[in-house]
Amino acid sequence: MAARDIYAVGARIRMTLPTLTDLEGRIVAVMMQSGFGERTALRDVAEATGVSEAMIVKTAKKLGFDGFRDCRAQLGRYHALPSAALHREIAPDDSAAVILSKVFNTAVQALQETLAILDVRVFEAVVDAICAARHRDLYGIGGSAQIARDVAHKFLRIGVRSAIYDDSHMMLMSASLLDERDVAIAFSHSGRTSAVIEALRLAGENGATTIAITNFASAPLAEIASLVLCSTARGSPLLGENAAARVAQLNIMDAVFAAVAQRDYESAEANLQRTSGAVVPKREK
Repeated sequence: MAARDIYAVGARIRMTLPTLTDLEGRIVAVMMQSGFGERTALRDVAEATGVSEAMIVKTAKKLGFDGFRDCRAQLGRYHALPSAALHREIAPDDSAAVILSKVFNTAVQALQETLAILDVRVFEAVVDAICAARHRDLYGIGGSAQIARDVAHKFLRIGVRSAIYDDSHMMLMSASLLDERDVAIAFSHSGRTSAVIEALRLAGENGATTIAITNFASAPLAEIASLVLCSTARGSPLLGENAAARVAQLNIMDAVFAAVAQRDYESAEANLQRTSGAVVPKREK
């Protein structure tokens, strides 16, 4: 198994969590513990979860493995990865240095696993759609709106204009005016933010190419989008998934930005010089 595939193991399991029953979720919680691996017996998992061995095998197959042994082997390799081993929760007595290490390692893991699950063909299709679009409308609420703002800022630097909407009514108004010449990009970590889903659905109904940036491929937002780019991040009681997922989503869009700029490099470079020069007088000497 290639390193890229190993990094994808944990990510793909986390992406299926919204589709699991409570019982299946309990089994997955045990499997995702660092001690789960080659030496873990099926009966031990059954005892730890209070479910039948047959149910555990069934869950392993639902997660995409050939069976329990395949699941055990692949997760064992995943748990042995340096970034997975370094992921630890924040403790009350952690020093500043330890906190820095834990937070950075969580972000590193999110980046490695997100890269492992990204579909290059979908990425290229997203870049094509953005380059060809008449209008590029970005939707997001809360923290996701901040990602949209960062994306719009980068695009503007190279002369690619876009608009940001972080209000439910404004999103719907925007979506109502889009058509097949346009692109709507929706940001939502959970993929379940109703205001964003409603706007993206309306944009799609009007013919726009719809793009979802989310943490779960099976989320409602992903199901209605034309194109989906997924980030992934391991949960943490204190930081949650959002913090590391935000880093991953920003990097996805940084790559999109770079690819868009590459399509017309001369124009991008010229616009970058113009926009950079425009703000020079605002900097203190």
